[in-house]
Amino acid sequence: MAKKFYYGGQAVIEGVMMRGKKAMVTAVRQPDGTITMETKILAGLYTGKWRKVPLVRGVIALIESMTLGLQSLMYSANVLLGEEKQYTKPALWGMMAVAFSMAIGLFFLLPLFITGLINQYLGSSLLFNLVEGVIRLGIFIGYLRLVGLMPDIKRVFSYHGAEHKSINAMEHGEELAVANVKKYSTAHVRCGTSFMFSVMVIAILVFSLIGKPSLAIMIASRVLLIPLIAAIGYEFTFFGANHVKNPLVKLTLAPGLLIQKLTTSEPDDSQIEVACAALRQASRVDTEAEAPAPAATLVTSAA
Repeated sequence: MAKKFYYGGQAVIEGVMMRGKKAMVTAVRQPDGTITMETKILAGLYTGKWRKVPLVRGVIALIESMTLGLQSLMYSANVLLGEEKQYTKPALWGMMAVAFSMAIGLFFLLPLFITGLINQYLGSSLLFNLVEGVIRLGIFIGYLRLVGLMPDIKRVFSYHGAEHKSINAMEHGEELAVANVKKYSTAHVRCGTSFMFSVMVIAILVFSLIGKPSLAIMIASRVLLIPLIAAIGYEFTFFGANHVKNPLVKLTLAPGLLIQKLTTSEPDDSQIEVACAALRQASRVDTEAEAPAPAATLVTSAA
């Protein structure tokens, strides 16, 4: 029996990206009101055997979320910009480098330096790492609240809600129609926001094992251990999604679901329509890819 596949995605500018087994589909609402879509077949790195290996798959998922996420974001931006001005691949990689550097600096290095300012009041390495972790969580939540005040980001968060609703509807066996999708929640256990929250918490545990060495070693650890922390965070999210009915698992997932209220909001019907279009296309590509090839027909001629 084939293992169940879980669809995922993310919100982009005026649209939604859905990731299926075989392809990534980005659907965007154009200025004239029509929906345009781009379908990209996934590279072997994202679908091969390594994507199923514990811990390794978490690192691949991190790479995937960055590369595919920025590709879909660039596509949505180009749709809205029109043909006169388009983002290029060098611009994509440049944005990726800047975004990754800013994330490391904001969520990993800044909390370390802030905690260092009060180091004299923190007697143990455990307390140091705990305080650093609390500051990291505070910065993360504060960042989400601040960006959520921007009108353009508010619309992205509505599309994020539409993405979750449509996936929730599919996983409950519903037809992907606006009326069906509207009744489902904007929260989802496999959300990237929940994943990031788990990374912030797991980082406290990992860095506590290192203790409080020299500043140079602590800085290096905050950068070099990100893949490991992300891998553990992915396994936590993966396990939670597969055991969501367990009361203890529900309890551990609750904070992440609560944080999602900062990055999702109720979408309107047009936004749900875009999310459904992307998810239907991703599902269609998978169905066609798995369909058995037609049997060869032997043609003979009469003597």
